[in-house]
Amino acid sequence: MIDKLRRIDETRLEVPLDYKKGMRVPGIIYVDSLLEKELELQAVDQVANVATLPGIVNCSTAMPDIHNGYGFPIGGVAAFDLKEGIISPGGVGYDINCGVRLLRSNLRKDEVIPRLKDLVDVLYREVPSGVGSKGKVRLGPDDEKRILIKGAVWALENNMGDPSDTERTESGGHIEGADPSLISGKAYERGRSQQGTLGSGNHFLEVQYVDEIYDEQAANALGLFTNQVTVMIHTGSRGFGHQVCTDFLEVMERAAAKYGIELYDRELACAPFHSSEAQDYLAAMRAAANYAWANRQCIMHWTREAFMKVFSSSPRALGMSLVYDVAHNIAKIEEHMIKGERRKLVVHRKGATRAFPPGHSELPVIYRHLGQPVLIPGDMGRASFVLLGTEKAMQETFGSTCHGAGRVLSRHQAIKMARGRKIWRELEDRGIIVRSAGRETLAEEMSDAYKDISAVVDVVHKAGLSKKVARLRPMGVVKG
Repeated sequence: MIDKLRRIDETRLEVPLDYKKGMRVPGIIYVDSLLEKELELQAVDQVANVATLPGIVNCSTAMPDIHNGYGFPIGGVAAFDLKEGIISPGGVGYDINCGVRLLRSNLRKDEVIPRLKDLVDVLYREVPSGVGSKGKVRLGPDDEKRILIKGAVWALENNMGDPSDTERTESGGHIEGADPSLISGKAYERGRSQQGTLGSGNHFLEVQYVDEIYDEQAANALGLFTNQVTVMIHTGSRGFGHQVCTDFLEVMERAAAKYGIELYDRELACAPFHSSEAQDYLAAMRAAANYAWANRQCIMHWTREAFMKVFSSSPRALGMSLVYDVAHNIAKIEEHMIKGERRKLVVHRKGATRAFPPGHSELPVIYRHLGQPVLIPGDMGRASFVLLGTEKAMQETFGSTCHGAGRVLSRHQAIKMARGRKIWRELEDRGIIVRSAGRETLAEEMSDAYKDISAVVDVVHKAGLSKKVARLRPMGVVKG
């Protein structure tokens, strides 16, 4: 089947309409000849499967960090017409609004290195992590419902942050239209103790430094400079969002049969956009997205406090402020130009980052002249990147770009490969201090398990979907 793929240009492969029966539009995978060698057949099949869904517009798209996911590939983007189209939980994933938040500081690398071990130890104590971790926030039923409506604003109302934080967060840190009444008791139970926690898997809190700047003017506007210490927070809606997805997959399986939607993969369970099932999922998904924005806001607050404790310094002296916060797993109603006509679409991004261009009305005023900041986390041993959104992304990918490195090994394969190795020691030998709830997590998340993040970012930069601003190198990592 891979033989059917057609190279369009240096950065794009086409999955043609005859790749699979039932495709309504072609697939486009942004990948160069180097990363093409790492393409999973199953992930390519998923791009084609998504192209069979009703109401899909233009194409089924995948980013260079593509790998096999549930229903939709991770790295997948698909937009659907509001009249003929659908909503599918598989197009968002289990970790609703898994996303990234980047903090800048006034500290330089050489100031932090002497206290790095202490800093990572304090961060590990202050920010709960690991499977089933419980946070310092204790929520009653009313509090939890308020979080689902207000998102990061709830954290600000509870003295965890500054009003400017929400100005630098996608959707202002909360999305309208969440409905707490649609959330199951089990989801509430799972979410009650996990607010303010990193969780496990690929989630992390990372102390980094700015290693290279590609666009000096843009970096200055974002408050970034060479050898500056930054902090990246990568986490989502935890067990709460996972349960919301689980609950609605069952609803959507029944709905697909009810509305006579032919599924080429049952994991693509979906419902027509205007159906009650789709609208209920959308409202519940928004609640989970708000939970995630509150989660990252709480973690950022404790991160600031940890820095203040270790460096015995005031917030003003540390200059720790939010650069931006962006979602990687979400479905949103957006306006896009389709064949010269402005249309409202529901855009599914699953392991993909919104990358709106300069001048877009949804961007914060302070960044509107630049384009949207795009935060791309890497693995704990290599690098992360700051990019900016572009007009070409709006034209080709509904304003979307990549979201990370993308796995090349399953967690089981990574553990097997790491047998006999001390990953923490390998990282420490390279000057990276890591703390984790378990050694197995370090094996699952070692650099060998991921594609080269620099190669992934080079593809989207060359394709014009986003442009490079800065590269960030890890110094200290807290893993779940």
